[in-house]
Amino acid sequence: MNWLTRFLKSSIGKKLLMALTGLFLCTFLIIHLIGNLQLFKSDGGMAFNHYAVFMTSNPLIKTVSYGLYAIILFHAFWGLYLVSENKKARPVAYAVVDGKANSHWTSRWMGVLGTLILAFIVLHMTNFWAKYKFGEVPYVHYERTISTGELAWSSTDPIVSKIETFNDGMTEHTVVKDLYVVVADQFKELWIVILYILGMFAISFHLVHGFKSAFQTLGIHHSKYNGIISFIGIWVFGIIIPILFAAMPIYFFII
Repeated sequence: MNWLTRFLKSSIGKKLLMALTGLFLCTFLIIHLIGNLQLFKSDGGMAFNHYAVFMTSNPLIKTVSYGLYAIILFHAFWGLYLVSENKKARPVAYAVVDGKANSHWTSRWMGVLGTLILAFIVLHMTNFWAKYKFGEVPYVHYERTISTGELAWSSTDPIVSKIETFNDGMTEHTVVKDLYVVVADQFKELWIVILYILGMFAISFHLVHGFKSAFQTLGIHHSKYNGIISFIGIWVFGIIIPILFAAMPIYFFII
């Protein structure tokens, strides 16, 4: 295993860890977005609340989640470590080199953008994940009429578990922790909406450079693939995904 240790301590090994953890987090971002898009369903939050229960109750998902938290922290602090190492390797800046002419500003500011994103994630986890796991979250009672499919909901008293379902023959009943109403209430605050939009800007600029850079680190740098990699990095991770995430707080603020 000495060769692996030496490789991970090398310059390319350190960059490889950043690339692999970064691409893993890109994959998670897509999955997280798909789940959060349930917020736009006009069902009083039923689909989103079921999603929240699944994500916090399924044993496999819970195990992966803890690994995800560790990777987020590793990726953030490893990035700051690499920035620090680069500065130590070149303590005196080159006098005649124009940084703007040799790299995009997103490349030069990756450490700053990463730090802002980490602060945003802490805010996000505090507002929702921690409150759902450890705070007081109200419960909602959904009633779906079996014959017509008509859905109604109302607040209700807490239950022992996160969710209970039963059928009385005419109506399907679901009592569940109402994370949806927590999200809706949080996004009625203008300052939180603004912070989330700024957070999406930081994620956008971070991913525009980071996605392409990860493939370069992995050695996938060829005219045959560069076009599609740049397209995905810019349009999917740099534009579409951040816009969809930003649309959520804006949606709840204006409705």
